[in-house]
Amino acid sequence: MSELAFYRFMNRGMLTAEEQEHKDEIVEFTEQAMNAKGIECDEGVKALPNEQLAELLEEARALRNKKKKKKGVARQEEESAAVKVAAA
Repeated sequence: MSELAFYRFMNRGMLTAEEQEHKDEIVEFTEQAMNAKGIECDEGVKALPNEQLAELLEEARALRNKKKKKKGVARQEEESAAVKVAAA
């Protein structure tokens, strides 16, 4: 559904190289942001002005960063537990 949004981001030079490489994640989080805003289909994405498109991308980025932070915290906890086990 939000692949159109991804391509609009690409065509306007809004994505970083890293984001371009992780298309599936950007599409997933853009879909979540679209749902939160009540944008239900590609027709809604087509009608978005550039300012609202940028807001949509910022929301997708925020969701992606939140997920990355959770993974980082979980990984640190696992490493900490492994060190404690090794030290025991």
